[in-house]
Amino acid sequence: MFWATQHGHLWIYSAALLSLCERSTSQLSYSVSEEVNKGTVVGNVAKDLNLNAHDLNTRDLRVVSGFSKAYFGVNLKTGNLFVTERIDREELCPHAVKCSMKIQAALSNPMNVHRIEINVLDVNDNSPLFIEQTHTLNISESLSPGERYPLPAAVDPDVGSNAVKSYKLSQNEHFSLDVQSGGEHGVLAELVLQKALDREKESAIKLVVTAVDGGMPPRSGTLQCWHFICFF
Repeated sequence: MFWATQHGHLWIYSAALLSLCERSTSQLSYSVSEEVNKGTVVGNVAKDLNLNAHDLNTRDLRVVSGFSKAYFGVNLKTGNLFVTERIDREELCPHAVKCSMKIQAALSNPMNVHRIEINVLDVNDNSPLFIEQTHTLNISESLSPGERYPLPAAVDPDVGSNAVKSYKLSQNEHFSLDVQSGGEHGVLAELVLQKALDREKESAIKLVVTAVDGGMPPRSGTLQCWHFICFF
């Protein structure tokens, strides 16, 4: 019963703070990379709000947010805002170019609420992935050079420069790879027949397509392509 009452008071307090945010005019902005260690300092709230040591001790500075986890905390001795939970950008903002977390810094006596926007920076923690690991095509040996065959696109949860940027093709004498921008779909690749096929010499051709992202260092994923040469 005591816990329920305490929990109810906390909910009312949080709701009141969130309501006050609508009347708050000041906003702080910080940036932090995803997957940083717990305890990583994001910024100094006390300094940026012109608070002194006395304010920190008497005005009960705290962090309030609408997230299910308490991702950030504040050190009441230094005023540093720091990370308290693992931040996964792909979980918070899947496929979004910009990812920001909005929290509030609340002060008592008198009560003030300051908005804080934290831009979560992407790190290259995912490799490109083909949904299917093997791609099969039946190709007629009567086709002329210049024929094109679209390939499945690799997916990468990372964004910006860490997304898929190029494709590479294993060395062979029959096919080349044409890579073009697919707009919001990133880059797309097509196999282009360069040399006529001869089933009597080779009934199947195995190629390996590699998707490479733009991270430093880059990550990659592969797709095996089997081309069975037919008479039709």
